[in-house]
Amino acid sequence: MTELKYTELRQMPEIKEKAAAWFSSKWGVPADAYLECMNDYLDGKTENGWYLCLDGDRIVCGMGVIDNDFHNRKDLTPNVCAVYTEEDYRCKGIAGKLLDMVVEDMRSKGVAPIYLVTDHTGFYERYGWEFFCEAQGDGEDHLTRLLIHR
Repeated sequence: MTELKYTELRQMPEIKEKAAAWFSSKWGVPADAYLECMNDYLDGKTENGWYLCLDGDRIVCGMGVIDNDFHNRKDLTPNVCAVYTEEDYRCKGIAGKLLDMVVEDMRSKGVAPIYLVTDHTGFYERYGWEFFCEAQGDGEDHLTRLLIHR
């Protein structure tokens, strides 16, 4: 493992296609959907950013910010989405550091609080996230936890 690089997409716009393909491979959402959000961010149409951790030229962790992460609480915006860390990089604090980077970046833009939907219990709470309510995921029959970072 070389020295990890934490970045947001505006600092490395040349990797947007690679990043969109990477997120797509993890979540099964078409790469074009990610690319559309990334282009809106790079073109200044939104401040909802995309954040990555790289080991050399390999993306090892990433997440984005979108208005709504496919749930019924459209009033709770924006949402951190697509949080993923490669298995061989887990339990090293990488996702936590990137989450903190997202929170600080959004706060610097005057955006707080931010939200996140997850089935995980305990992980996000280590980084200042709190349970806020339950939300119904689009097309899902069960409720999921919706967290807030104030």
